[in-house]
Amino acid sequence: MKIINAKVYTEAGIFEEKDVYTDGELIAEKSGDDQVLDAKGCYLIPGLTDIHFHGCVGHDFCDGTHESIEAMAVYEASQGVTTIVPATMTLGRDTLKKICEAAGSYKSEKGAILCGINMEGPFIAMERKGAQNGDFVHKPDAEMFRELNKASGGIVKLLAIAPEVEGAKECIEELKDEVVLSVAHTMADYEQAKEAFEHGVHHVTHLYNAMAGLSHRKPGVVGAAADDEHVEAEMICDGVHIHPATVRQTFKMFGDNRIIMISDSMEATGMPDGQYTLGGLDVKVVGRLATLVSDGAIAGSATNLMDCMRTVVKKMDLPLETAVACATINPARSLGVEEQYGSLEAGKKAHVVLLDQDLELKAVIKDGVKIR
Repeated sequence: MKIINAKVYTEAGIFEEKDVYTDGELIAEKSGDDQVLDAKGCYLIPGLTDIHFHGCVGHDFCDGTHESIEAMAVYEASQGVTTIVPATMTLGRDTLKKICEAAGSYKSEKGAILCGINMEGPFIAMERKGAQNGDFVHKPDAEMFRELNKASGGIVKLLAIAPEVEGAKECIEELKDEVVLSVAHTMADYEQAKEAFEHGVHHVTHLYNAMAGLSHRKPGVVGAAADDEHVEAEMICDGVHIHPATVRQTFKMFGDNRIIMISDSMEATGMPDGQYTLGGLDVKVVGRLATLVSDGAIAGSATNLMDCMRTVVKKMDLPLETAVACATINPARSLGVEEQYGSLEAGKKAHVVLLDQDLELKAVIKDGVKIR
């Protein structure tokens, strides 16, 4: 396929008017067939990668079924999110094992590519559990992680951990070379977070959420992460979880290369307002706001990553180039899969999205085939 007349997002992080070629499933230097797609007036960007979301269209990753994974994958691809790393919740060992086994044995070619698992629980702090189920909070345990990762076929890419809880330091030391470790759902102060970053943790799960805020005397996890150039941070940019001014200030602190946009979406995404569940807990959804019925705590989002990217540009006044990087190459690089995903470089997967000038979807191409 030859895609012509588009403004193409390049590896340099800018838009250029150029042609893009696909040959089979890959981006190529020249086209392998005579098919031409005229993309005049459109932006051409890589397919997005969401490394942290729980569900959509009435399905949750923690359902632990191929049916749910496929329904989620199909929906995400239809929205231009072509690579996914769904997240677990804080649940019992046997339930988590079933979820990991389902993901590890999932083979469908429909929809987005399942690139791995983000294990958000259960190694978190009870005091900052948020929408996680406190009944299943567990002391950090390297052997438990290895058991679950083995059940998945070794596809767990991210593991959340509260670095201040008992057993965390030992767990970090054991696992730092086996999986990307992420500070999450934590009471850690600046010094505790800094120590974790110095000992092998290089990721922060949904920055600002489920942790202490940034204060002039207590900079906390946010300040420690900003100080360390090796640490990357997820942000939920749905317009609900973080104030637009805070999003802008965070980009000034961290720069464009260390921010990863995530949706943290739950099963209500792509569905009407109503009552849903997340990790076995009842959630009320009105518009983009999802809250626990029990105590009103924010419980994930009801927004997909493409909508988050639009929000960052259209409502938070950040450049489109920045938003694209944070939803494509940055998440791919954070997981070590940038050789296949995240940009439109020849030899990478032909996952391509066309957007009009209002950033509305015009086409989605996955593995060189137009699916929308």
